[in-house]
Amino acid sequence: MSTTDAIIRLHQVSRFYQAGTVKVTALSGIDMELSRGDFVTIMGPSGGGKTTLLNLMGGLDRPDTGDIHLNGHHISQMDDRGLTDLRRREIGFVFQFFNLLPTLTVWENVELPLLLSGAPGRARQSIATLLDYVGLLNRRDSFPAEMSGGEMQRVAIARALVHRPSIVLADEPTGNLDSVNGHKILDILKEACDDFQTTVVVVTHNPTAAQYGNRHFEIEDGRLKTSSPVPGNG
Repeated sequence: MSTTDAIIRLHQVSRFYQAGTVKVTALSGIDMELSRGDFVTIMGPSGGGKTTLLNLMGGLDRPDTGDIHLNGHHISQMDDRGLTDLRRREIGFVFQFFNLLPTLTVWENVELPLLLSGAPGRARQSIATLLDYVGLLNRRDSFPAEMSGGEMQRVAIARALVHRPSIVLADEPTGNLDSVNGHKILDILKEACDDFQTTVVVVTHNPTAAQYGNRHFEIEDGRLKTSSPVPGNG
């Protein structure tokens, strides 16, 4: 794959933290290129660098060395305002604990990214389509406290997709769910990847998740150890 085909490209990306007088390497020399429509899983032990990598890809953190390009934007050189605007246009986030606003209804939670980005009113039409897509249109007026964990995560996926991002970053999206709902969430993310040609990156401890991707990475001690297609999904 050439660099011009990549939705996101990381070149020699490293991230360090200071723990007292000790310099801790969170990531070291990461090279990665992902194409539009890739479903990528990243696994590894706790503290191995998975979430740090996801935060860098999402512009929530900055590398100490190296370069990150997302859909033609050199995000490792953007200022805070530019990164905020880019996240609102190009990136969807799905978190382990859903991160829904409890005082907003399902509809309002999904609508929020459009309001923040100043999207035109006609864009709101996509909310009903997405809620139907995740099987929750009939719950549009419910509040998060009235929903199960699996339902809240489906709302979070609809919210992540509502502005048609180039990439969706999911940090342990099944980590707070039972196995049945975990499978449902992975099914929806895989379908969204195929239907919307959105690149999906899933950081997970769940070995089952790797079966959903067409690419799989292992990360340990801040280094990518393997990069391989998943048999039957490539």
